[in-house]
Amino acid sequence: SSEKKNRTLVVRLISTARTGFFYSTQRVRQGLPLSMVKYDPVVRKRVLFVESKKGKKGQ
Repeated sequence: SSEKKNRTLVVRLISTARTGFFYSTQRVRQGLPLSMVKYDPVVRKRVLFVESKKGKKGQ
């Protein structure tokens, strides 16, 4: 399409503890997929969060 792609995109970081908790953040489009250790309040621990792209309908 003729629309210009943004340099950044919104991604969802999903907890690997399978609690359903997530963080939304931005990253550079050209960069590698994000993964980071953050706090999951459901299990009250720091766990690994991995990236899942956010769909157009807010999935």
